[in-house]
Amino acid sequence: MSIQYILEIIGTFAFAISGALAVNDQKHSDWFSASFTAFISSIGGGTLRDVLLGSYPLVWISDINIIYAIIAGIITTFIFYRFLLRLRKTLFLFDTFGIALFTIVGTEKALQLGVRPEIAVIMGVFSATMGGVIRDMMTNEIPIIYRKEVYATACFAGACFYLLMDRLGAERITAFISASVVIIVIRLLAVRYGWSVPKFFR
Repeated sequence: MSIQYILEIIGTFAFAISGALAVNDQKHSDWFSASFTAFISSIGGGTLRDVLLGSYPLVWISDINIIYAIIAGIITTFIFYRFLLRLRKTLFLFDTFGIALFTIVGTEKALQLGVRPEIAVIMGVFSATMGGVIRDMMTNEIPIIYRKEVYATACFAGACFYLLMDRLGAERITAFISASVVIIVIRLLAVRYGWSVPKFFR
């Protein structure tokens, strides 16, 4: 079992929790709503990546473990729902963990399919962010990439760092973990200190 596969399963689980928690304040926060939102949050970015790269069958169709990871995330959220709600920024933490893992998984998969490094970075960012964008739209929130906080930029930096580590000949698992940590640290520091991307129009 490869590190890429393990990270994809863990990232899917984290995004499923993030998606299920996102319906907390919605009027129709029933089992179906939470499950559907968790499912879309988990597979949205990866599906877009695979479609753009022409990689078929889609990963969640060919691997039942992806579905099991989503179900596990939904059940975990249901069981520990009240506990998770007591934790401030729980959604943020699971989302951050998810985007870190999905960025590197998406970048690595694109490289394996033979695309240029620049395209691989874009695919990594798409893998990480598009599920969250769809989740926010479904729950009537402003998509997080349109807010001023650092989000996709952290994914971009992590993907570039992964390419650098790979170019320098770093061990694969070291590059995966290091790049994921870079994304998590940038995201946490950005929220802690209010970092934001400079405005396009002034």
